[in-house]
Amino acid sequence: MSKNNDELFKNVISHAKEYGFVFQSSEIYDGLSAVYDYGQNGSELKNNIKTYWWKSMVQMHENIVGIDAAIFMHPTTWKASGHVDGFNDPMIDNKDSKKRYRADQLLEDKIARYEKDGKTAKAAELQQAMDEALKSDNLTALRDLILEHEIACPVSGTRNWTDVRQFNLMFSTQIGAIAEESDKIYLRPETAQGIFVNYLNVQKTGRMKIPFGIAQIGKAFRNEVIARQFIMRMREFEQMELQFFVRPGTEMEWYDYWKQTRLKWHKALGTNPEKYRFHDHTKLAHYANAAVDIEFEFPFGFKEVEGIHSRGDFDLSQHQKFSGKKLQYFDPEINQNYVPYVIETSIGLDRMFLLTLINCFEEEDLSEGDKKDSRTVLRLHPCLAPVKAAIFPLTKKDGLPEKAREIMNRLKLDHNVVYEEKDAIGKRYRRQDAIGTPFCITVDHQSLEDNTVTIRHRDTMAQERVAIEQLDQIIGNMVSWKNLLS
Repeated sequence: MSKNNDELFKNVISHAKEYGFVFQSSEIYDGLSAVYDYGQNGSELKNNIKTYWWKSMVQMHENIVGIDAAIFMHPTTWKASGHVDGFNDPMIDNKDSKKRYRADQLLEDKIARYEKDGKTAKAAELQQAMDEALKSDNLTALRDLILEHEIACPVSGTRNWTDVRQFNLMFSTQIGAIAEESDKIYLRPETAQGIFVNYLNVQKTGRMKIPFGIAQIGKAFRNEVIARQFIMRMREFEQMELQFFVRPGTEMEWYDYWKQTRLKWHKALGTNPEKYRFHDHTKLAHYANAAVDIEFEFPFGFKEVEGIHSRGDFDLSQHQKFSGKKLQYFDPEINQNYVPYVIETSIGLDRMFLLTLINCFEEEDLSEGDKKDSRTVLRLHPCLAPVKAAIFPLTKKDGLPEKAREIMNRLKLDHNVVYEEKDAIGKRYRRQDAIGTPFCITVDHQSLEDNTVTIRHRDTMAQERVAIEQLDQIIGNMVSWKNLLS
C-alpha cells in the first residue's frame, strides 16, 4: 500500500468512528478483534445499501422473491452442503510471533509487492504457482513458495514457519437446556443454505416458475483467524445473496446475464468504472462450471466485493439426498422433471459499506488567496445518505427555532432529517458535509416574512432561495430511488 493510499485508509477509519459510522465492538472493554458495531449514521447508510439491493433484486424483478431464514439450522444442513468436511482455509503459523496467517494471503501480498516494484514476470510466475498449489490442495507446495520467496512474518520479521494446515471456519455451539445432553449446531457461515432448504416451500407457496430467484439479506459467522483491513474481513458479517434457479443447459446464459447486471448495479452509484474489474476463478469448486468475482480497487489493492457462481445442481441434489425429500421441478414447457441448476450472486454488505465510504470520502481544499479553508465531505449518492436534510435556525431566538421545527415535522414523515441549532452556521454545514447530508436548510428572519428558506447543496455548496412548500418536491426528487433503479 502506497503512503497516500495508507493515509487515505487511515483517515477513512478515523472518520468512520468520529462521525458515528463504525465503532469497535465492546470498545470500553478494549474491543473484540474483527467484530464491529455500526453507529447512528453507519446503521442508516447500511440500511440504505440494503434497500438499494433489495429493491433492485426483488422489487424490480417479477420472478424474484425474498425470504429471511433463521441463523440456526439443522446440523445435517452443513453436512450436506460440505461445510463440515471442507470449509477450510490453509493456515500457517510463525513460530516466533505465534501469529497465524492464511498462506494464500501471504502469497497474494507478495505478488502485489512484486507488481508494485515492476517485477511483473515474477508476480505472474508466483501467481501461477500459487493457483496450481491451491487447485491441487498441495499444502506443502504453498509452504515451499512462502520459503522460496522469502516471505517474513509482519510481526516478528522472521521466516520460521510451521507446515500449512487446514482450519475449519465454522463456529459451533449447543442447543438444549443441559449442556451435557445438548446437540451440536453451528452458526451459519453463509446465508445460501437457508435459501436452498426453503426452495420447495417458496416454489410451491409462491407458485414460482423456472427461472426464478430467492433473495436474502442476513448475518453469517466465520472464525476468521486473519482479521485485518477494518471491516473488510470480520467474524460476524452480513451478506446479500440471490440464488437463481434455472433449467439445466441455460445456466451459462443466466450466468452472463447476472455477471453484467450486477456490475451495472455497482456502477449506477457513480463509482469510477476503472475501479472495478472481473476476476475469473482459477480454482473452481468441484460442482461449479464458472465463477467470477467483481473486484474493487481499495487503497490496499483490488479485492472481492461480490461473487457470481454457476453452481450446477449440487446444492439441491445434496439436500435431496440427505433429507430424503424430493426437490425436483416439473417443467411443463418440456414435460420433464429435473433438479434446477443455480446461479448465485453474493455480495458482502460490510465490504460494500467500506467501498462506499472510501469512494465518497474527500478532503477538499477551499483556500482562496491568503484565506485558508478546507472541509471533509462524503459525496454519497443522495439515496444512500444517512441524513437527507438538516434544518438550521439562523439563531436560537425570534421564533426561528419554532419555524425550523415546523419544517422538520413536515419533512420527517418521508425522510430522515435532523435539526441543529448549536454553533455558527458554517460549522453546522461542515458537520453535515462530513456525514454526507445532501441538503442543509437555513431558516432566517426573511423566512418568517415570506415563507422561504435558503437551501444549500452539499457537493457544490451553492445556495438558493426556495419556498418552503417546494422543499418536499426538491428533496423528494433528489433522493428518489428512481434515480438508481430506472
